[in-house]
Amino acid sequence: MPAFGDAPVAAFNTCPAPWGSLHVATTATGIVAVGWTSRRRLVDGLARWLHGAVVPVEDGDVPVGWRASLDAATRQIREFLAGERQCFDVPIDLRVSDWDQLVLAGAARLQFGETASYGELAGRIGRPGAAQAVGSAMGRNPVPILIPCHRIIGAGGTLGGYGGSTFADCQAALGIKRRLLALEGSWTAD
Repeated sequence: MPAFGDAPVAAFNTCPAPWGSLHVATTATGIVAVGWTSRRRLVDGLARWLHGAVVPVEDGDVPVGWRASLDAATRQIREFLAGERQCFDVPIDLRVSDWDQLVLAGAARLQFGETASYGELAGRIGRPGAAQAVGSAMGRNPVPILIPCHRIIGAGGTLGGYGGSTFADCQAALGIKRRLLALEGSWTAD
């Protein structure tokens, strides 16, 4: 863990969502995490992952550019959740494996309201037969909503799974996925 007084490596803000608080974190490069886990779990997890201090946006050590990045991301997420936005225009600091980069880039190409199965996405990225590995990569997406992993569904139009947050329980996470798909008009309420 970082020593007290270390310069921050990331800052975070909280954004209201229909299911509770959504936390958004940025580095100097861009948005590094979006999650609906507890604030403490987000901060502790990011501090371990990024090897440094993670502070709230109100902290006096947060650079102005980071504040602007967080403001833009939280505003755009609020607009999306209110049905006023269909795509995002914020820099993303995607610190994942090459495989996850490939899969997440494929998911990012899906348009608002468009869905694809895990197998279809595997085919689109040139890895037919890798549906299960695609699903695993979706579960590791550090910036759900911004990279719309909720648009990846199971074969035959089933909901499949939803990581969205590594700490959300399965049913709660699937409820969030349903809400996001319904918002985009690609899922009817149960």
